[in-house]
Amino acid sequence: MTETEAEKALAELDRLLNDPDVQMDPARVWALAGRLSRAGTAPETSPTRH
Repeated sequence: MTETEAEKALAELDRLLNDPDVQMDPARVWALAGRLSRAGTAPETSPTRH
């Protein structure tokens, strides 16, 4: 997954979870979360390693 794809998936996930005008779709939420998890997520969402 490219960084752009990860950003789009993260934005969609955020919209699904936080936008009161969007109907919740649990299957889509889990699918997006799984893709992001396998991809390592976007750099700004990854924990900082020292």
